[in-house]
Amino acid sequence: MQTLRSRPVRSGWRRKLLVGAGVATAVGVVYANPVAAQELDAATVQTNLNNIFVLLCAVLVIFMQAGFALVEAGLTRAKSVGNIMLKNMIDFCAGAIAFFAVGYAFAFGPLDGGGIKDFIGLGGWFLGDDAGTYGDLDKTTFFVFQVAFAATAATIVSGAMAERTKFKSYFAYSFIISAIIYPVVVRWVWGGGWLFQMDVPYHDFAGSSIVHMTGGIASFWGAKMLGPRIGKYGPDGKPRAILGHNIPFVILGCFILLVGWYGFNPGSWLAADSTASDIALTTTLGGAAGAIAAMSTVWFKTGKPDVAMVGNGLLAGLVSITAGCAAITGPWSILVGAIGGVLVVFAVDFFDKVAKVDDPVGAISVHGVCGLWGTLAVGLFASQDVDGVWQQGLLLGGGPDQLVSQITGLAAILAWVSVASIVMFLGIKFTLGLRVSEEEELAGLDIEEHGSPGYGEGFGTFIPAYPTNGDSDPVPEPAAEPATT
Repeated sequence: MQTLRSRPVRSGWRRKLLVGAGVATAVGVVYANPVAAQELDAATVQTNLNNIFVLLCAVLVIFMQAGFALVEAGLTRAKSVGNIMLKNMIDFCAGAIAFFAVGYAFAFGPLDGGGIKDFIGLGGWFLGDDAGTYGDLDKTTFFVFQVAFAATAATIVSGAMAERTKFKSYFAYSFIISAIIYPVVVRWVWGGGWLFQMDVPYHDFAGSSIVHMTGGIASFWGAKMLGPRIGKYGPDGKPRAILGHNIPFVILGCFILLVGWYGFNPGSWLAADSTASDIALTTTLGGAAGAIAAMSTVWFKTGKPDVAMVGNGLLAGLVSITAGCAAITGPWSILVGAIGGVLVVFAVDFFDKVAKVDDPVGAISVHGVCGLWGTLAVGLFASQDVDGVWQQGLLLGGGPDQLVSQITGLAAILAWVSVASIVMFLGIKFTLGLRVSEEEELAGLDIEEHGSPGYGEGFGTFIPAYPTNGDSDPVPEPAAEPATT
């Protein structure tokens, strides 16, 4: 590895030194002139700090794609690991182009005070002159931050539809949700639309419903239309456990997501000041409480502290506190996160055993159910009135108005995303097709969809594709697959 001293080109460093000396001289001249120094006022410094802070937070949120990829890959089988990794990368790429072209305009285009633009923006295509921004943030800064959220909403669905979805169909879905479905929800709240304009504004600070529940609802309809993986349910209708191939991936992914959440929630304050650190506190407490509550619940239910479920509990607590991270104080954020951790354990069981929707990673439960809960929690536990933003929660002495607004918004989002997702998935099903063939699914998507295995030949040990709980006959495994131990 080259060191600074071993670089072959030294003229570039001399040039940098000369430029640096010039900048230092210019700064010295400015501060030697009292008038010029006053022009470089605190507001200008704060504006620059705000932009840099939001850009750094955007990077953290984008890095969450790596966390999602690892969690999903770890909870599924080795024969489709490459497919899963690529999907989590390409939904960001597809989403970025779609959001740049039309999604950002639908979300943040100019308002018209009571017309159709309260529901969908119609200006600022390709980040043009009419595209909006927030406060003193540059339009490009605000776009990069918002596109990171759009990619998060899209990638949630990847886990619920894992191991049996055509790659070209997933690519199409990622484009559509980032271009249309997600931006419309954003418009209603963050874009100043009708939910924000209610007498008591609907409040979702960083996206429990706008991002996570949107992804969770789409996940439900996608997984429902796809049907379960081959061998998931026996002839008696009981679910079989299809084990993931790499639990260390799962926990590493959860850690990455935790780090990324400090861009997600504090970054949504969109300013570099002490309020961001207050939001970081509630984010920390909510996530930690979710992990502990999920661990305790599954330990009580099964006699074992299931590792993957504890990881999902961490994410459930983070999703739950995301809507109210600025409105709910520390002690109450622990309760909100803990309830999310309990909910995710029972929700996973419900969708697996009762609804019979095969969700390999628990995306519907973590993001859909806990996103809904976290948004309702604002109406229950918001600490105090903040004019034009939120009102004190019902259980802390406020009236029911905020809770009513939260329920109204949740119902609207549920309806829009459900209808739009059904139309989208039906359209894809009857054009591109949603599901791979049985032969492709059994062989694994890495070979059939991408032409090469995710792991090298002989890597790891064989894990049966369809292990059972002992309550039904195993499904024969057609061929060995590489897997990690």
